[in-house]
Amino acid sequence: MASAFPYRLYLVISVEACQGRNFLEVAEAAVQGGVDLIQLREKNDTTEAFLNKALQLKEVLQPYNVPLIINDNLEVAQKSAAAGIHVGNSDIAPTKIRTAWESCRILGYSIEYLEQLYNEQTYTSDYLGISPVFDTATKTDTVTTWGLDGIEKIRASTQKPLVAIGHMKASNVKKVIEAGADCIAVVSAICAAKNPKSAAKELRLEIEKGLKSRTVKPN
Repeated sequence: MASAFPYRLYLVISVEACQGRNFLEVAEAAVQGGVDLIQLREKNDTTEAFLNKALQLKEVLQPYNVPLIINDNLEVAQKSAAAGIHVGNSDIAPTKIRTAWESCRILGYSIEYLEQLYNEQTYTSDYLGISPVFDTATKTDTVTTWGLDGIEKIRASTQKPLVAIGHMKASNVKKVIEAGADCIAVVSAICAAKNPKSAAKELRLEIEKGLKSRTVKPN
């Protein structure tokens, strides 16, 4: 994995996903459990409301040195001085983001087809979102469900860091890492957990197991 992207457990958080609990408290507990990168995703907010949440979350994350990524809102990302932004195919193009926001440190891009590995947007990005790996109720507007075979194919075709998302849970993240993902992204596995800190710890443990078994060479 590229040293510029050392992250292993990536939380995608929103107020809605936290099911009535304070999203800032959920985020802090998750970080204490092992989350090392957080994306704030508020699709239905006004820019002002989204920015307000971003500034609050950034303040919570700062003592832990955990970067904040903004989902698909360049204005919020810039005004909050976030570490980066994540976009998909129907969002602002990574090439345009690079031009408009030169200080962007982490630029993520979700791919839906293998052919996208060879386009300018992918080359411009710092990491690729592989979404979804498994079917999920959180995101229903997707084209490809990748599965473990899909991750293996992508891993064989690119050196870009791969962030896997889509029905990730403690029982399957080890296999996803073994297939070639560098980082696991979750929503409900932490946001909806009774104990977000414990949930994050369990996920992190399984990720480390996957990484360890991936380094063991067959005879």
